[in-house]
Amino acid sequence: MSEIIHLYHTNDLHSHFENWPRIDKFLKERRQLHQETGEEAIILDIGDHVDRWHPYTEGTLGKGNIDLLNEAGYQYVTIGNNEGITLPHDALDSLYDAAKFRVLAANIYYRDNERPEWALPYWIHTTLKGTKIAMIGLTAFFQKFYTAMGWELTEPFVELKAQLERVKTEADVIIILSHLGIHDDERMAEDFPEIDVILGAHTHHILHQGKLVNDTLLCGAGKYGFFVGQVEMTVNQEKRVSKKSAILYDTNDFSELEDERSWIEAMYQAGGETLQQVVVDLPESLENDWFKVSALTKILGEALREWSKADCTFLNAGLLLDGLPKGPVTKGDIHKICPHPINPCIVEVNGNELKEILMQSRNEEWPHIQVKGFGFRGKVMGVMHYDQIEFKETDNGIVKGILINGKKLHPDKSYKLAIPDMFTFGHFFPSIHRSNRKEYLLPEFLRDILSWKLKKLYPDA
Repeated sequence: MSEIIHLYHTNDLHSHFENWPRIDKFLKERRQLHQETGEEAIILDIGDHVDRWHPYTEGTLGKGNIDLLNEAGYQYVTIGNNEGITLPHDALDSLYDAAKFRVLAANIYYRDNERPEWALPYWIHTTLKGTKIAMIGLTAFFQKFYTAMGWELTEPFVELKAQLERVKTEADVIIILSHLGIHDDERMAEDFPEIDVILGAHTHHILHQGKLVNDTLLCGAGKYGFFVGQVEMTVNQEKRVSKKSAILYDTNDFSELEDERSWIEAMYQAGGETLQQVVVDLPESLENDWFKVSALTKILGEALREWSKADCTFLNAGLLLDGLPKGPVTKGDIHKICPHPINPCIVEVNGNELKEILMQSRNEEWPHIQVKGFGFRGKVMGVMHYDQIEFKETDNGIVKGILINGKKLHPDKSYKLAIPDMFTFGHFFPSIHRSNRKEYLLPEFLRDILSWKLKKLYPDA
């Protein structure tokens, strides 16, 4: 006798709780519906549910997100890079203490190569009708960041091959919870045809009806809770998948709940007592402007250079979303104006490389560019602020020389440049992106360094 199995999946919520009440209600109703019809329903999240831009997540260090997943009835999750490398080691190690679901993350280890108790490499889910479903979780291979946070990662495909060897004789169906991205998912389907379904994440891809590669069904439900995915599988008498299909439900099409707006607002107020702690009492307001260098941008630039013990630094004014008023300033106030999970980074460069990078940073189009991803949670890039970097220009604005710490930049000298780590990704600065002379300073975010500097500047305020 055949069996119908439903998989409901979300991914990359990034603590955007605007649609969470609708998702919660939808999943509970669907689970009840399938129970009444005798069909199996499994609810999964594919990582990056946690994002510290939101005060609720920041104030609870992600444990509030776990409460939401528990309440909604999730059964299996994997971790994304936001869980893995934006939480301090101990915070991730205790994140799932109260979880009522299983965490599947095959490629994360302690430094002694032991697995964390909370991270299972796989799980065999047995349905009421006896079908055995192997589920394997994999997270993005951000090895340098994980190492800096006290973890070790194995290469996902190497780990996957090892786990498939273990489960292929035990399981009738194989499902991958993949926080690797669409390109790795496509490669996975090519390399491991025994996989039935890959539930994808990380690259925020949207596959409305899924995508077949060989006979593996790839799925992806975008980001921010805009969609909930459903996979329906038919398993025949021989315990093989004879039919499978995917669909996405747009949560904007779900009915608005009576109290959802007040709930969403309450989440912003529910960051906890930690965000109410006063960091500094400012004797004056500190302004910020995205399109000209202002007091608070200068303070953040000094903080970045001093914390990193670098020769010089530059950063974009858009990292600060607002200024700070005169009077008591709390952790929540600083989180509000600097919500990004962005860390300091030191890049070692010679003078010629530094000159090239600095000239690229003067791109006149950048201040108005809307930046998405790379940890940035603001709106626009904003102007660049330079600390211990001075451009000597002609009357018509042509750069005729660069000073570092008041001295002429020497082409062969080695310099330590401190930058926000977002500049090491993507297309911003190709030479930085390619460099193997980068050191990421974790776990502190830019807002932590800003707090440190403000306390130094106003110790008696």
